[in-house]
Amino acid sequence: MNEFLHWLEGTMATPTWFGWYHIMWLVIMVAVCVLVYIFRNKISKKTVNIILLTTGIVLVIFEIYKQVIYSFDYHGVDQSATWSYRWWAFPFQFCSTPMYLMILAGVLRKGKVYDCLTGYLATYALFAGLAVMVYPGGVFTSEIGINIQTMFWHSSMFMIGFLLLATRTVELKFKTVLKATIVFAIMVTLALVMDILWHFYGTEGTFNMFYISPYYPCTLPLLEIIYANTPYVVFLLIYIIGFMLVASFMMGFAKTFNLLEKHIAKRKAEKAKVENKN
Repeated sequence: MNEFLHWLEGTMATPTWFGWYHIMWLVIMVAVCVLVYIFRNKISKKTVNIILLTTGIVLVIFEIYKQVIYSFDYHGVDQSATWSYRWWAFPFQFCSTPMYLMILAGVLRKGKVYDCLTGYLATYALFAGLAVMVYPGGVFTSEIGINIQTMFWHSSMFMIGFLLLATRTVELKFKTVLKATIVFAIMVTLALVMDILWHFYGTEGTFNMFYISPYYPCTLPLLEIIYANTPYVVFLLIYIIGFMLVASFMMGFAKTFNLLEKHIAKRKAEKAKVENKN
């Protein structure tokens, strides 16, 4: 068992921003999205739900792997391993939520709750996945498995969101963002409650879910500056409103692309009609 855990910690040169490894995953993500767009009208709602459920299960497997890797230390001298759980890596960060919601949506398949969950995945999670894929920041390490896990994880967030939008599983309306915001509000509330409870009852270690704890600095790009220079309540409001705005922007972009698509289709139809008359 110890040897297996050691194997899981295989290393590589830490990937760089827009290095070959990063670009490879960007190409994979774009290629999958292109295929989804081409076959969007042939992908049934049943298939979408199967993809949601399957992807969610794969993410759970990856998360279990990550928790194991982060929590054990291998000692090469006597080939032994010690376990110490890393609470800072507890799986309830913003980017962790799709793992739970994909499975739940895949099981529910339809209804108001389903609409809220898929709306969240198609807007909030879509943006979060895209943000990390464009600017990985500190997600890369020297461990091969973790680099695979993080790139698959965040690219799948974007690809699933794109799938939901392209197949019209979610409505291209701003009311979809409102439904998604219900889920976002619940997730933020849960994270904040967990952060506060940890401060009073937790053990040693950093615990900062969603990076909104009143007791630990936020380390997210840009938001860390706001956290350090504004009262906590102001920071929290900016955090919430900011994510609501970017989710709305994702939907606005999807609506604009849809209108452009319809305009091009209309022009082609008119051109074909003229040519048939001639």
